[in-house]
Amino acid sequence: MLSKGTFSELDTGASPTLVELAEALNFALGDGRIWLNDQRMVLMQSQVLGRLRQEIIEAFGVETAKGIFMRVGYMQGVRDAELIQKRFPQQDLTHALAAGPRVHTLEGFVKVTTRHFEFDSVKGRYYGEFYWDDSSEAAEHIAHHGLASEPVCWMQSGYPTGYTSTLFGRPVIFRETECVAMGAPRCLVVGKNAEEWGENAPERAYLGLEWKRTRRPLRGKAEAPLPAVELSGRGPEEPLAVRDQVVGVSASFLRARLMVEKVADTEATVLLIGESGVGKELFSQQLHRLSARVNRPFVPINCAAIPEGLVESELFGVEKGAFTGAVASRPGYFERAAGGTIFLDEIASLAYAAQGKLLRAIQERQIERVGGTRTIPADVRVIAASNVDLAEEVRAGRFRQDLYFRLCVFPIVIPPLRERRDDIPLLVDHFLRLFRERHRRDTVGLSRRAMDALLAYDFPGNIRELQNLIERGVIFAEPGGQIDIQHLFTAGEVSPVLPQWLSPEGRITVKAPLPKSTDAASIPAQISSSADLATAESALYQNALRLAGGNVSAAARGLGLTRAKLEYRMRKLGLIG
Repeated sequence: MLSKGTFSELDTGASPTLVELAEALNFALGDGRIWLNDQRMVLMQSQVLGRLRQEIIEAFGVETAKGIFMRVGYMQGVRDAELIQKRFPQQDLTHALAAGPRVHTLEGFVKVTTRHFEFDSVKGRYYGEFYWDDSSEAAEHIAHHGLASEPVCWMQSGYPTGYTSTLFGRPVIFRETECVAMGAPRCLVVGKNAEEWGENAPERAYLGLEWKRTRRPLRGKAEAPLPAVELSGRGPEEPLAVRDQVVGVSASFLRARLMVEKVADTEATVLLIGESGVGKELFSQQLHRLSARVNRPFVPINCAAIPEGLVESELFGVEKGAFTGAVASRPGYFERAAGGTIFLDEIASLAYAAQGKLLRAIQERQIERVGGTRTIPADVRVIAASNVDLAEEVRAGRFRQDLYFRLCVFPIVIPPLRERRDDIPLLVDHFLRLFRERHRRDTVGLSRRAMDALLAYDFPGNIRELQNLIERGVIFAEPGGQIDIQHLFTAGEVSPVLPQWLSPEGRITVKAPLPKSTDAASIPAQISSSADLATAESALYQNALRLAGGNVSAAARGLGLTRAKLEYRMRKLGLIG
């Protein structure tokens, strides 16, 4: 299908508009995070990027600097394309491509205006020309180096290349042909299919469009080839291990995972510390998979589920006739884990007497069955976990100090979900894929309100609670629809929303919650008929519109409805034509 023309009409009215994109930008003041939909953003002075650019040029030369900044812009474009696909999943390709210049403008790098644009999705052809005004990159280059002999908006050229290539499904290269840094009144960038630029186009090397092309060695050092472009937007460098169920990119998560990798190939006893629901058992499984014992058993034990009188027989086994009911000999968990790993979850729940017996088994590396007369080697690697502070338990006299020091050889603290909010979007995507397949549902994703609420929620139940919320949303949402906030928090949880947003004037605004009741004069004192109900409903909608300044979308969000539902109800009540 051939689409042709300019985006002037799309820039003002067609979704996603600049206002709709700005509504996806939230400032979690006091939390140290800025979110564009579900992607974390940072504010950085343009002068800082300019200084970094200058130092890279001086240290490594213009060609290397050009490649680095173009690649950075490319990855930024890829991420923004993914954001549009997720935030506006029903939009056609024309409107999705039109959103690119708006997001680029919203992020403050340059003001983009479309000069000419056309593409043929059937033949795979693309061509576009765009004006750039007030380029921050050109301004910083002039400040440090004066006028240039060639275009210098490298990062901004990489951005539309990554954005368009991701949405279009094939490489499209954008090249700056006129630049303010060369004395032009404004920058002009042209985009077309990669092959149309020719085999020797330098962007192929800068962006890794060729597998075998390598960069020039830096100061006599050989360099590896640049990675190939991943049109899916998920490069090989992304630390996302979905197959292992261990998902995250936050600093605290990566620190814990690095410690697991450091200790995995040793025989050291490991103590996992973290709140309930943070994934201690998943970390223990990952540790076992990375160890030399991977081909031997992994035996998890919930110590809290073992009755106090049966701890010894469950852990170490029992001989026939050892006590009433012992009609046959039975190995315990330590024997079943021979040569492998035993995971002792909720270790603090063991009775004090049982702790002493466990200490001896770990220390002597041998056990005796209940009622037995011979010792059995205990060749197992011990991983323990606790959701309470064991040191405090020792001070309170509830946990043996000698066992504590025997277990705390290599402690690993697993952070709660509220301290790794950067991982929430990845975990949401992971659980969505998991439960859509498990429950055979075609839910398309989360609404912006729902994602905002998850990003602001404290998650007392940690990852386990997030998993439950997403599973509930997948089941509760309409077929083919989005999961909204009312589908998630249905079990008495306090559902938060981020209170700060970006107004059309570009200022951070605190959202005022809708009052629980409207003007008393507008609502009947007692609703006893359908007419009273219609009057109350009408007053509620009118008050919501007044508080939202006449913005129907904002009023719908405040009421917990979609815009379409609010318009339908208002039309039914005769409030709109």
